[in-house]
Amino acid sequence: MHSLLKRQLRKYLPNEEHLTEEMTQFLDAVQKSYENFDEKFYMLQRASTISSEELFEANQRLEKEAVRQKAILTDLESAIESLSKNLQEKEVLFTEGEHGFNAEYLAKNISDLALRMSDMTTEKDRLLKDLEEQNKSLNNYAQMVSHDLKSPIRNINALMSWIVDEEKEKFSDISKNNCSLVSQNLEKMDKLISGILKHATLGQTQEQPVSFELRNLLEEIQRTIYIPENVSLTFGEELPTMTFEKERLEQLFMNLITNAVKATEDKENGIISINYEPDDTFWKFSIADNGKGIPKYHQEGVFEMFKKLENDVLSTGIGLAIVKKIIELYEGEICLESEEDRGTTFYFTLKK
Repeated sequence: MHSLLKRQLRKYLPNEEHLTEEMTQFLDAVQKSYENFDEKFYMLQRASTISSEELFEANQRLEKEAVRQKAILTDLESAIESLSKNLQEKEVLFTEGEHGFNAEYLAKNISDLALRMSDMTTEKDRLLKDLEEQNKSLNNYAQMVSHDLKSPIRNINALMSWIVDEEKEKFSDISKNNCSLVSQNLEKMDKLISGILKHATLGQTQEQPVSFELRNLLEEIQRTIYIPENVSLTFGEELPTMTFEKERLEQLFMNLITNAVKATEDKENGIISINYEPDDTFWKFSIADNGKGIPKYHQEGVFEMFKKLENDVLSTGIGLAIVKKIIELYEGEICLESEEDRGTTFYFTLKK
C-alpha cells in the first residue's frame, strides 16, 4: 500500500488488532488495487519506451527507403528521357511538382514505352527470322549456281586443252594465243565462282577450334604456294601457340601471303615478314613486304569485293574481301600502311 495512504489510515483508524473483519477485507482490497495500478503503470511505461524505440527505428528505415525510392525515380526519369529521345518523343515527360516530377505521368510513360518496346522487339524478331530465311535461300542459291557453273566451265577448259593438243600444228600463232586466253579466262571464272561461294558461306563453318603452333601452319602454307627464289618469307621469333579454327586461319594468311608474293615477285630481293604482338584480348599480327606498294587512291576500297589493284588476268578481287570478313567474324580489325615502291604492311587482330 502507498506509504502516504498507510499513514493516514493509522491516524484516523483504531489499532490494527481492533479492526473488524470487514474493515480488514476492505484494506486488503485497497492494497491489491494499488499493487495492480503500480504493475500496470510500470507495464504501460515499459510499453511506451519500447514503442518509442521501434518508432525511431521505423522512422530511420522510412528515411532510407525514401532516399532509395528517390534514387529509383531519378534513374527512371533518366531512362524514360533517354528512351524518348531514341524514339523521337517530343513531349515534356516531367513537370515540376512537390518532388520535382509527376509520378502519375511517369508511370504512364513507362507503360507506353514498355508497350512500344515490346512491339519493336516482336518486329525485330520477325525481321531477323525473315533475314535468316533469306540468307539461307541465298546461300543455297550460291551453292547451286556454283555447282551448275563450275561443271561446264571445267568441261570447256578440258575440251580446249584437248583441241589445242590435237590441233596445235594446224593453228596459227594468233589462234594459239587466243586459245591460251580462253583457258586463262575459264580458269579465272572458276576461281571467281569459288571465291564468291567462300565469301557467301564464310560464317557457316562447323569447324571446331584446335590447338596448333602458328609457325607450323605458316611453314605448311610456304610449302603449298609458289614463292619465287628472289622472294624470302620470314617469321617472327615469338609466334604463338593458338587455339583457333585452323582452316579459316590458314585461308586468311594464305590470301595475305599470296598478295605479298605478287607484290614482291619483280623485286631483286623481295622480303615478306610475319610478326606477332602479345596481347591479353586479341591475337595481333602484321604482314609486311617491300614490294610495289598500294597507291593512296586505291587504299580506301582495297577490302571491297571485286576491287583489283592491277589488271591481273587471273586476279578475282575477292581475296582481301574474304580476309576482312574472316577478321570481322572474330571481332577484329584490319588496316594497312603503304607507299608506292616501298612496300605494304597489313595489321590485323582476331579476338581470342
